[in-house]
Amino acid sequence: MNLEGKKIGFAFTGSFCTFRKTIEQMEKLMKIKDIQITPIMSFNSYNLDSKFGKAEEFIEKIENVTTNKIIHSIPEAEPIGPKKMFDILIVAPCSGNTIAKLANDIIDTPVTMAVKSHLRNDRPVVIAISTNNALSGAAENIGKILNRKNYYFVPFKQDNPISKPNSVVFDPTYIQKTLEYALDKEQIQPILL
Repeated sequence: MNLEGKKIGFAFTGSFCTFRKTIEQMEKLMKIKDIQITPIMSFNSYNLDSKFGKAEEFIEKIENVTTNKIIHSIPEAEPIGPKKMFDILIVAPCSGNTIAKLANDIIDTPVTMAVKSHLRNDRPVVIAISTNNALSGAAENIGKILNRKNYYFVPFKQDNPISKPNSVVFDPTYIQKTLEYALDKEQIQPILL
């Protein structure tokens, strides 16, 4: 399905190493005719500085790209479902912590509330996994989400099989295609690159 005119919720969680490439893809999406992107950030992604950049700089960049203020509190995220704010929601990056919360229905961040609220409308959620323990502790939670209705994954791969053998990261260049497929209720293939 074409993304023209679609309303997209775009959520960030704490896998900071992927922020710059993810924002580049967000910029490309914003060039699509009549697209609307509303950014959402977890508490940590909104407040923490990291070796990859300062939170304030990421916030400014994301708000400039989307021309929308970031949803960054649970009360701001709760109306997403009742108001049917989005056609589709993407969590990119989706940390191991967030995937565990989604897999076990723990709703304690703006992002997990956004996903829960959005899912009530039987609409797609796209997950762009990025975690150092995907092939160990997080594997069970990834498996749970893979088997749930309305969840779709951006294709991912091991990011460094020699020095980080349990780590996986999504390929940001697949974000647009994954969104298009998910709107048609299809999982883009292959999931594993």
